Amino acid sequence: MKIITKYLLTKYLRYFLIILFSLEIFFIGFDYLQNIDRIPESANLELLYLAYNGFFILTITLPLSIVFAWIVTLTFLIKENTLISFYSLGVSKKAVIFPIILFSIALTFILMYLQTTNLAYASEQKKKILENNYFVSEKANIFLKYNNYFVYFQKLYPLEKKAENIKILKLEDGQLIQITLAKFAYYQNDRWYVPNAKIISKPKNIDWERSKLHISHEKFLYTLEGFQPKIISNIYKSSTEYSITDAISTLVLFNKQGLNTDKIRAILYTKIFIPFMVIPLLILFFAYSSISGRFFKAGQFISISILVTLGVWGLFFFFQKIATANLVIPELSLFLPLFILFMYSFIMFKKRIS
Repeated sequence: MKIITKYLLTKYLRYFLIILFSLEIFFIGFDYLQNIDRIPESANLELLYLAYNGFFILTITLPLSIVFAWIVTLTFLIKENTLISFYSLGVSKKAVIFPIILFSIALTFILMYLQTTNLAYASEQKKKILENNYFVSEKANIFLKYNNYFVYFQKLYPLEKKAENIKILKLEDGQLIQITLAKFAYYQNDRWYVPNAKIISKPKNIDWERSKLHISHEKFLYTLEGFQPKIISNIYKSSTEYSITDAISTLVLFNKQGLNTDKIRAILYTKIFIPFMVIPLLILFFAYSSISGRFFKAGQFISISILVTLGVWGLFFFFQKIATANLVIPELSLFLPLFILFMYSFIMFKKRIS
């Protein structure tokens, strides 16, 4: 690693950590004081609440800290005439901005990885603690369609991957041909295992004199392959909280069932692509910054940069809401603004940096 690159990353990382921890402590503290009367009087639950809240806030503060740290670093480099010293030594503008961009991309990928874990449901867990339902995971009276089946669960335990008092109705050509009844079912190896199942079958062609119901008992059978408990739970409550892996599984399931996928696609785009909006902002602030500190108005630059950052973040937050509400297709409300932002930053990069 070159000395100048190491210097830039060290300076940037210092500001990034200071800003990130400051924002985290501020938002966590503010939220804690707001809800202190609703948090159960339990040290364990209080710590869990703070931990879940900290990660939920991290999804907001991390992208903001990436941009804010670059604004502060850039201001320091210009005011101290460090930037112009780099240029006089033959360092190109691309050599200054690229390490920061690569570091920001790495941080964004780390955030994306965390969004594939159960930490993606931090907001949901936080709400459950406030509602005194943290240790209650069951859902009641769930009735859903899956392929040629209608499935009823009297009780579903998503965390335990278990269901009680299930009824599976199989349809063929619009007719009910089979009913499976069982007291318990367990989800393992991407399918539901049903012990001691009672199967009632109806003939396809009914002859009123000879047709009869066929009743059999299966000691052990499996069915509903790929019908994941977490997906069932989220569909049942129309949740907007999905991990990336669960959102992809739900998208595949919805496509197979011919259901509307706008909401799931909006959630996926928000978690995978929208965090990268920080990259064009880094480029644009660098492109519009001054070289020399003599004519550089630091206060004005910082104020405008922060205002633009919050404005862009607020716009994408608004676009996400209208996309998840199925008011506008996500490709139009999320991809198009992001594409325009990237294209504009690319034009300014070619014009002012490279």
